[in-house]
Amino acid sequence: MAFLHPPCSSPTSQTTSRLPFTPLITASSHLSSTQKPTQLCNWVSEFRSKSLNLVLSGALTLGISLSGVGPVEAKVGVNKPELLPKEFSPVIDVAGFLSDGQEKRLAQEIDNIEKDTGFKLRVLAQNYPDTPGLAIKDFWQVDDRTIVFVADPTFGNILNFNVGASIDLDVPRSFWSRLAGKYGNMFYWKEKGEDGAIEAAVMAISSCLKEAVGSDNCSEVK
Repeated sequence: MAFLHPPCSSPTSQTTSRLPFTPLITASSHLSSTQKPTQLCNWVSEFRSKSLNLVLSGALTLGISLSGVGPVEAKVGVNKPELLPKEFSPVIDVAGFLSDGQEKRLAQEIDNIEKDTGFKLRVLAQNYPDTPGLAIKDFWQVDDRTIVFVADPTFGNILNFNVGASIDLDVPRSFWSRLAGKYGNMFYWKEKGEDGAIEAAVMAISSCLKEAVGSDNCSEVK
């Protein structure tokens, strides 16, 4: 999920990240002039932590979509660590959309993405409510450099994304909506299969992340 907040300087960090779809938070709008900048940073850090928990308990139960599909609506958050694999994998398919061979190919491509870009892509294929839900946060160590791709056909469009703040700075948000529009629509995945939509999306994300950052990067969904 994208996060918006002002930069907080510390001896070990100079990063800028964002809070979910909100205006920039300023010191004047939330803190008095007598409060120290570190208080703002602490407040922002706590807010981001709470926001990420809400995203993962709700959005990843079903997937929050940047393609027009609304948030989880009346769906209840799920936390089922028993549905996690025994060993680490960047691809979790509790819905049975992918073959063993497809999972291996996707895992290899995801490994290549991380080696080439430093960004982490994680894929969860699910049919709500059969999902590990919040349990994937710790299992995958989701952070600002992580894209969580939830493939769930519950509301028609199968592609749903939660994008870490560091990635949100480099990849335009319009890319995710165009990606979902091209490969996630019901016509596409009913013709090509859920597995076809997932594979096409992963390859498109890989191509995007490997492009040089600029004014027109990720302008096409490949």
